[in-house]
Amino acid sequence: MAASLNEIKQRIASTKKTSQITNAMQMVSAAKLTKSEAHSKQFQVYANKVREIVTHLTAQQLSDLAGSGPRDGVNYNSMLVSRPVKRTGYIVITSDGGLVGGYNSSILKQMMTMLEEDHAQNEEYVMIAIGATGADFFKTRGIKLAYELRNLSDQPSFDEVRKIVTLATTMYQNEVFDELYVCYNHHINSLTSQFRVEKMLPISDLDPEEAESYEQEYLFEPSREAILNQLLPQYAESLIYGAIVDAKTAEHAAGMTAMKTATDNAKNIIGDLTISYNRARQGAITQEITEIVAGASALE
Repeated sequence: MAASLNEIKQRIASTKKTSQITNAMQMVSAAKLTKSEAHSKQFQVYANKVREIVTHLTAQQLSDLAGSGPRDGVNYNSMLVSRPVKRTGYIVITSDGGLVGGYNSSILKQMMTMLEEDHAQNEEYVMIAIGATGADFFKTRGIKLAYELRNLSDQPSFDEVRKIVTLATTMYQNEVFDELYVCYNHHINSLTSQFRVEKMLPISDLDPEEAESYEQEYLFEPSREAILNQLLPQYAESLIYGAIVDAKTAEHAAGMTAMKTATDNAKNIIGDLTISYNRARQGAITQEITEIVAGASALE
């Protein structure tokens, strides 16, 4: 009985230490989440302004593309024009490590389902992985990666991801693939995220009717086409970067939720162990009293 009591006490002590660690990790993730949400909001201001400018500059081209098609003699940027899809590009965003609950598994499971349903063979798509979990997952399944990026910071700057987003837009322009999707978990709130597949290229989320609501007029130097040739890749890159920031925010939220769940579970285990300890201790005391009474009766 004494050995059992000591064992329960040791389990209670070790579980308390574990709960302290998970609670600390929960607070760290909560702090990261707050910073990441603020970073995401700040970036959204920039993204909205770039979208406004691009929509304004491409209003005529978008109207033509939505209507009877491109007119002869007009230079339409390749990022606006859909072409026959021979190969599809995917950027899949996961975390570099674990302790984030089902964050990675939900992305990878749905990603594999989508690949099996939409593609008959691996040659029909090009895979780019952001995050060690996704990169290792695809490699173990024989899926070749065109590029992988690991060990992103908690609040990644554009310089950190510049190479991969520039590579993606360049590969599209060079017709390595004919459309590009970014697949990741979209942050809704601290408890909820949603798997999202967003089409980044060709650029199709611009509405020419929006341009009518903009009051700004622009003077072009050297020309509208030259500016768009520079601005459209930057806009596409900003869309990809925005998805990365969003995914990182969802990752921090998942980490916070996972550590909160672990802490709550540890507290429940401690409560159950404490009850078991008290019952075992009460049984030991009762047994001792019974033995004392029995011994006293034998002496009479």
